[in-house]
Amino acid sequence: MSHSKSLPEDKKLAVTYRVEPGCLGPTGDTKIVGFCEFAQQEIAGLDADYVNWNITPRSDKALPEMEYQLVGKRISHGQAAKYLSMVGKDLDEFEMHLSDKLADFIDRYMAR
Repeated sequence: MSHSKSLPEDKKLAVTYRVEPGCLGPTGDTKIVGFCEFAQQEIAGLDADYVNWNITPRSDKALPEMEYQLVGKRISHGQAAKYLSMVGKDLDEFEMHLSDKLADFIDRYMAR
């Protein structure tokens, strides 16, 4: 289901995805910042009607890999699922699609 009308910025789901340097191989710690900048540009248009993306290195293992926020406040996985269901999306499918996209971005980034 696609929506032709974009939500106002303050109503969009903010999704932070923290990327492990190790997913870029043994020298990932030297590539992670560049990769995150690349991925941020590539993903900016994905689900842009209702999502704002933040792709960042995962430098603190205590922080979750994925984090959701609405109106600047962190929300639970269940709350994110409810939000996405209002725009006709399933959270599990949303996360799987994001993982697939990031794997593609890694392949493309490493091939450059």
